[in-house]
Amino acid sequence: MALKTSGHSVWMMLTAAVLLTAGGCTDQFGKQPTEAELIAEQLEEQKELAVSLYVDALMLNEIDAHQDALKKLELATELNPQFALAYSMKGDIYQKQQDYPKSADAYERATELDPWSFKDFFNLGKVSEAMKEFARAVKAYANACKLDPGHYESHYKAARCYYELKEYEPSLEYANKAKTLNPSSGEVEALFGDVFEARKNHAEAIDSYRRALELKGNDPNIMVPLAVCYLRTGRFTAARELLTDVIAEDPQNGPAYQYIGYAQLKLKETDAAIESYKKSVQINDNDWMAHKGLGVAYMLLAIKNNDEKLKVLAVEQWTISLGLKPDQPELQALMEKHK
Repeated sequence: MALKTSGHSVWMMLTAAVLLTAGGCTDQFGKQPTEAELIAEQLEEQKELAVSLYVDALMLNEIDAHQDALKKLELATELNPQFALAYSMKGDIYQKQQDYPKSADAYERATELDPWSFKDFFNLGKVSEAMKEFARAVKAYANACKLDPGHYESHYKAARCYYELKEYEPSLEYANKAKTLNPSSGEVEALFGDVFEARKNHAEAIDSYRRALELKGNDPNIMVPLAVCYLRTGRFTAARELLTDVIAEDPQNGPAYQYIGYAQLKLKETDAAIESYKKSVQINDNDWMAHKGLGVAYMLLAIKNNDEKLKVLAVEQWTISLGLKPDQPELQALMEKHK
């Protein structure tokens, strides 16, 4: 039988073969098989062919002939819709190709057919998270955690997805379990910082971010949120110093320039703040907060020096900020006041 034959064609050919031979087929006692027995035999033949196609797909996948492998797997699952391993391999191949929607659907079907497959639940979580489908991801990770309670990454990723869903209690629960499994994990400490900061527990967030830096070293992805905590607790000099270190390591870090601009404003370093905000909008012209801050810096300097040109520049920046994010009633009122 040609391997490129479609699953439907295979089904029809097998059915036809059974029907054509049914009239003359007898067992060893001369008894003609029943229709149910013929159907069972046909289904068994289909399953055997599906396994053969799956083995072909395994070999094709090994040599990176992914499209050919997918064709075999498609035929295999048409012949045997209960073939969990075939759906699982589909998920793997689609994940390699970054076709996450098809990968997720394949893994979902694999988990339905084999609810004990840790690998498929974990991978379903990964591809769902990649698509930012956090509710689907967290459900998959939670199942993976049940199947393997000692798997660190499943617990960490479940905690991360719960955080994205703003469900902070379960996020902390899974993060604590992840920390138990891997006490030296800097990424878990950073996640604790994110959760505590989201809950406005600034002191706990600062402690967690500091521990994360001790474990991971200087990481701008941790240093910037730590600096934000400093800003929110009025520690402007500490924030400025930390953000200066971030910029030294990552000169194109727009948020670092934006936040250091805010710290400089609070420290009454207006000229320096203007330069920082300018750099921020140069890196990302769509940063409405940076445009807003730049406008504030211009206006403060304009009022100090009674400079109308600087006032015009301030209003221009505020107009850009409102264009990017219209829902800023306080800024709108401030702009109307100074027009």
